[in-house]
Amino acid sequence: MARVRATRPQPATLIPGDGIGPEVIAAAVLAIEAAGGRIVWDVQKAGKASFDESGTPIPDSLIRSIRRTRVGLKGPLETQVGRVGYRSVNVALRKTFDLYANVRPIRTLPGVRSAFSGVDLIVVRENTEDVYSGIEHQIAPGVVEAVKVITARASRRIARYAFELARRERRRRVTAIHKANIMKLSDGLFLACARQVGKLHRRIKYDELIVDNACMQLVLRPQEFDFLLLVNLYGDIVSDLCSGLVGGLGLVPGANVGDRCAIFEAVHGTAPDIAGKGVANPLAAIFSGIMLLRHVGQTAPANRLERAAHRLLAERRVLTPDLGGKATTKKMTERLIALL
Repeated sequence: MARVRATRPQPATLIPGDGIGPEVIAAAVLAIEAAGGRIVWDVQKAGKASFDESGTPIPDSLIRSIRRTRVGLKGPLETQVGRVGYRSVNVALRKTFDLYANVRPIRTLPGVRSAFSGVDLIVVRENTEDVYSGIEHQIAPGVVEAVKVITARASRRIARYAFELARRERRRRVTAIHKANIMKLSDGLFLACARQVGKLHRRIKYDELIVDNACMQLVLRPQEFDFLLLVNLYGDIVSDLCSGLVGGLGLVPGANVGDRCAIFEAVHGTAPDIAGKGVANPLAAIFSGIMLLRHVGQTAPANRLERAAHRLLAERRVLTPDLGGKATTKKMTERLIALL
């Protein structure tokens, strides 16, 4: 992920999102400001909130804002299921801005009760093609065909990004996850590109695992993994699986990165069952904000905020219900800020 040196306040697009999105994003903005982050937010609607207001889930003003700021923080957006409604806004934004790398750091956090300890891995997924290309059609009544698209260009690009990120993060091993035993041409091409790039990074060990075996190994011995490289569909599934290893999606940040811009996001859903109740866990949005701060070169406030978040979790005094506490989003955010 490219980083720039911060010399003045950074403009950034802020997308509150749907459901609990506005609640957790508001908490993230407060925490970033309290930690000393210098961000000038341009608030833009997207998803259902925008669709209900203007008839489009991705208004032109949002596109213009991201093109201008080149960085954004996004809450969860409602994705309509099946044939009714609009297509995924997340997928559309990734394609519009060629955000080809999806990055999720997965780490055991202090004070969080989970099945494993000592987990510390990074998941990088190709973000623009595979079956998420959206090429599907009905061949005959009751028969639908979806096309899996894998290209050498995109595969080499994500492999280069992954190895460069692994080098910067001082990781020692990159594992490519695939199904080339069945998808011999498509996943085979992805592996061939990863192998080519891997040969240019001799200090980083490269290996491969079939995706079903990788999932089994992850839920048995996740501590043995360091850095995972995947195509789009497997990456979407495995990154959520990995989030469950450390306490769930409410604790895991995400980034969608391209050569010209990046959008950071809480990767959990809109949680309509608790929207408006003030009990949503804001930490995934806050950790995503920390990634944004580091991306724009504001390392000191990012580190300050991360340390405070870790202390908040470790003391286990003021936590939202999903983490075993009884606090509201507001109270948890206030306690985090007090720990800065």
